[in-house]
Amino acid sequence: MKKEVDALLHARQGPMTSELVLRPGDFGLGHVPARLKPAAVAKSICGFCSTGCSLKVHLNASGEAVNLTPDPEYPVNLGMACPKGWEALTPLAATDRVTTPLLRNRLTGQLEPVSWERALTAFVENFKGIQARHGDHAISLLSTGQIVTEEMALLGALAKFGLGMLHVDSNTRQCMATSHVAYKQSFGFDAPPFTYADFEESDVLFFIGANPCIAHPIMWQRVMMNQHQPAIIVVDPRRTETAMLATQHLALRPKADLTLLYGLARELIYLGAVKREFIDAHTAGFAEFVQFIETFTPERTAHETGISVEELRRCAETIARGQRVSFWWTMGVNQSHEATRTAQAIINLALMTGNIGRPGTGANSITGQCNAMGSRLFGNATSLLGGYDFANAAHRAHVAAILGIDPTQIPSEKSWAYDQIIDGIERGDIRGLWIIATNTAHSWINQGRFAAIRAKLDFLVVQDMYATTETARLADLVLPAAGWGEKEGVFINSERRLGVARKVARAPGLALSDFRIFQLIAEAWGCGAMFREWSSPAAAFQILKKLSVGQPFDFFGIRDYAHIEEARGIQWPLPERGADPAPERRLFADGKFFTRDGRAKFFFDEPRPMPEQADAHYPLILLTGRGTSAQWHTGSRTNKSAILRKLAPTVQHVEINPADAAQVGISDGAKVTVQSRRAAVEAVALVTHVVQPGQVFMPMHFPDVNKLTFPAYDPHSRQPSYKACAVRVTKA
Repeated sequence: MKKEVDALLHARQGPMTSELVLRPGDFGLGHVPARLKPAAVAKSICGFCSTGCSLKVHLNASGEAVNLTPDPEYPVNLGMACPKGWEALTPLAATDRVTTPLLRNRLTGQLEPVSWERALTAFVENFKGIQARHGDHAISLLSTGQIVTEEMALLGALAKFGLGMLHVDSNTRQCMATSHVAYKQSFGFDAPPFTYADFEESDVLFFIGANPCIAHPIMWQRVMMNQHQPAIIVVDPRRTETAMLATQHLALRPKADLTLLYGLARELIYLGAVKREFIDAHTAGFAEFVQFIETFTPERTAHETGISVEELRRCAETIARGQRVSFWWTMGVNQSHEATRTAQAIINLALMTGNIGRPGTGANSITGQCNAMGSRLFGNATSLLGGYDFANAAHRAHVAAILGIDPTQIPSEKSWAYDQIIDGIERGDIRGLWIIATNTAHSWINQGRFAAIRAKLDFLVVQDMYATTETARLADLVLPAAGWGEKEGVFINSERRLGVARKVARAPGLALSDFRIFQLIAEAWGCGAMFREWSSPAAAFQILKKLSVGQPFDFFGIRDYAHIEEARGIQWPLPERGADPAPERRLFADGKFFTRDGRAKFFFDEPRPMPEQADAHYPLILLTGRGTSAQWHTGSRTNKSAILRKLAPTVQHVEINPADAAQVGISDGAKVTVQSRRAAVEAVALVTHVVQPGQVFMPMHFPDVNKLTFPAYDPHSRQPSYKACAVRVTKA
């Protein structure tokens, strides 16, 4: 074991290999000297959001990245970049990068630098010790949607097949679990059908729970490039930046989406907008759905949503007139107590009107993180690697054969979801936790609970770029990881496009790629032989290709990274070698879905009340969401950029309607206290008509916001409902 660990560590400190520096041939530059020519250009997929933009990385004579420009030839961003993309290199040079492993001294209580050998020993001794005392499943991990697909797959395989973990989940649970489950139930597989060209091909675009103007600005630019003078319908309680540019804004009550969508479906039936030929040939359950929605009359819908009958009918008529209607949703739908059925209500609208499989159509979920789609396919959490089923013996045998392992090493049951892992820590069932590239202590719902139960863990390992995140500061062991631009691998974006992220900088100090860290842990644990074929990200990609064969996302036809780059990204599926990886490819053009009978299914349930209602003590509903296109998640990367800090609010604030502000004597700019049943936080009041009376809004990026949120979860996806809880606002 020590020999293999030493060899891996030596590779990090050795000559300029592909682990450490770019190879000129990687970028189609032809035959150039070993040292890159001055002003050489690499191309890499951005590591922030799910859009998957291509950036041109400009390199100096030493092969070091010096700045970025957007790639005009890439079919995703067409030469555009958002503020985060322009500043993507800045977080790599942050002064608080963790550059060596850190281990907490039990006597002083401080995190202190140690060697990799000491860090690996601490990892193995503590986690194996926990397993010896409490059972194999007493250790767990929480992963991410922000590392490359090859790293996700290696991590999942290592954790479940090598370390004996059962309960594994990622922060993709916080953003995309709903869409994953909704698509899987309705279409038979987690299969977003669209391509970004649909933004430009639609004559009606319907956005619900989405603010792409801020959250996905490059996608919004594609909408603005639409030459069809489209109707743009926005469903959102708040008058967001996207809603301000809409032709129709339905400012419904918070979490009344499901009732509204059922009411729209009923109206579309009465307007004769149903495509019976498509429904009869390609769907199942429509007759039952029609019977179910009959009670969602315009009057009931208006009463429960706050939308007038006239607005409802105008919206339905706009959809009915459309020849190419696309339906788009993101976190405002996914993060809800009834999220899965809400997403499926959107899918139902697309199916019943025949708006799927054609240009400018689709029931289209916009992903959050840069590689949430890779996590959904290969995270090895609730689904076995490659979208297979842990409970299916044939699936376990198939995956084991490809990986060259004993099928008995693969668990036969699913993991707990993220919230269930947190519950397990509180009960004492989980005593060791490994957190990779996510900031649970900031981002988890009802944030204070995680800090409170941290003491119940015997050992907490955090693997990240920075030791200053809220989560890293709680760790017993911090493993220093390379970030985007310091390693290579594949991201899969919202439209199913595989793109290559390239290494354009050297990780500082002793920091390593996540892939290399996982290799080291495998060797130190004693299961390194199981992963010999996972020798590099490029080698791992070939393994993932084999796992994809026969699955709906089959990409065995992709040769290698160079093929992806030559094709300017490739959308799955591409099963056949030599097939044309056309820039834009939609799913379901033939009306065939991935269910056993090939038919899409209608799913529906009666709407349920919002779990936490406003009352006399907490009379306002708090909404949360993105604040600006210059902020990202918990700010652990975007806050490193002086430019992005100038573009984003620096003070925690709360938007409040003038009527509500006047009622409690609050003026614009006043310091206030926002209090829920769980916590109270300070903020600055922004008095504005952007929010309706009875509602307030706070950007999710500030560290105190999730102290307020209510821990409700969708029963099908286990995704948290971040978007609505009861609060009161008073003068500070």
